[in-house]
Amino acid sequence: MPPGITTLAADAPELSAANTGFMLICSALVMLMTPGLAFFYGGMVRVKSTLNMLMMSFISLGIVTVLWVLYGFSLAFGSDIGSVIGWSSDYVGLSGIGITELWDGTTIPVYVFAAFQLMFAVLTPALISGALADRVKFTAWALFIVLWVTIVYFPVAHWVWGSGGWLFEMGVIDFAGGTAVHINAGAAALGVIFVIGKRIGFKKDPMRPHSLPLVMLGAALLWFGWFGFNAGSWLGNDDGVGAVMFLNTQVATAAAVLGWLVYEKLRHGSFTTLGAASGAVSGLVAITPAGGSVSPLGAIAVGAIAGVLCAMAVGLKYKFGYDDSLDVVGVHLVGGIIGSILVGFFATGGVQSDAKGLFYGGGVEQLGKQIVGVVAVLAYSLVVSGLIALILHRTIGMRVSEDDEISGIDQVEHAETAYDFSGTGGGSVARTTAPATDPTAAPKAKKVDA
Repeated sequence: MPPGITTLAADAPELSAANTGFMLICSALVMLMTPGLAFFYGGMVRVKSTLNMLMMSFISLGIVTVLWVLYGFSLAFGSDIGSVIGWSSDYVGLSGIGITELWDGTTIPVYVFAAFQLMFAVLTPALISGALADRVKFTAWALFIVLWVTIVYFPVAHWVWGSGGWLFEMGVIDFAGGTAVHINAGAAALGVIFVIGKRIGFKKDPMRPHSLPLVMLGAALLWFGWFGFNAGSWLGNDDGVGAVMFLNTQVATAAAVLGWLVYEKLRHGSFTTLGAASGAVSGLVAITPAGGSVSPLGAIAVGAIAGVLCAMAVGLKYKFGYDDSLDVVGVHLVGGIIGSILVGFFATGGVQSDAKGLFYGGGVEQLGKQIVGVVAVLAYSLVVSGLIALILHRTIGMRVSEDDEISGIDQVEHAETAYDFSGTGGGSVARTTAPATDPTAAPKAKKVDA
């Protein structure tokens, strides 16, 4: 993702209306991913937690947007300080930016780049929420978002994409967020899980998705929005790299769906809709860091490998006893690791940069860089996220009470329920009745209100 990767981008000092319009559309597509994620997660939980799951994603739109304007953009993409963080006073409040001022090395305004990156910052903490379903206080979750994006996401975004960031300078390739978004969120989810513990009834009570159609709708919206997420990350359409990324996004996702379903059929004997939706997301995650480096054939390999390995990984929570409610660790952490490392094998050297992977004569150099990026982000996010959760847990408390968890977090935290069955009906129906005075009479249809 530029400015981190600009090796094939042509210098163009003038604002491009075409690229600017394209990036505004991509920004809107990425914004749509957060409500899509809310539907995806919302359908996977039990009825009593549906609204809370939707709100845990939706509140990120409010909190992170404000923080991004106040200081987040400056921390992530301001002038480098020690290769670990950024800061530019002109970016504080976005107050010192001219409306036609261009982002370095691109033909789009700084405001457009800031808007696009904002949507990434919004989505990333929302991803974490799926691991914590059914049991987290909404106030504690909101405060966690504030602390997490400030201490974890903004610095990591600078490492990976910011000019001067240490992973960027090392040459780690992350086209659209395998490390900064997916490994970051997946590791954070694992860190918080270790602190707050398991749901009541984990591995004992059935906790099946309450609405698979809602899950499929969410997956479809994610898939659709992901084209903006991935193809838009080149920040323009001048050299064809974004077009390759667009195609690779589709190809890898399709291969991952097939890989997950084949594994599922062989392992469990059925092709499930939940498996198809989860497979799609695993492919989207894996191709996110790799899609600008690999060919379409490489994208098939990346997607198929991710589909199978992520399907295997979601079962690890039962083996090791951590309660990752909606498989954030199994899909996003594992998928992000797979996609990031496979760059070191499948990079062709002919798309976003000249870096080649092991299978294209590049040796192990790029593979080593990718592993460093994966380990650094995973370790930092895991430890710091766990510490943030521990502080909140020991002070204001992160979990709702046992009684509230059993009765349903929607009522407790939001005073609402997702479905009101008392209002069903409402029209007129035909009911057959017989006159009480003549039991032998033929029944007549009588129109009554339901």
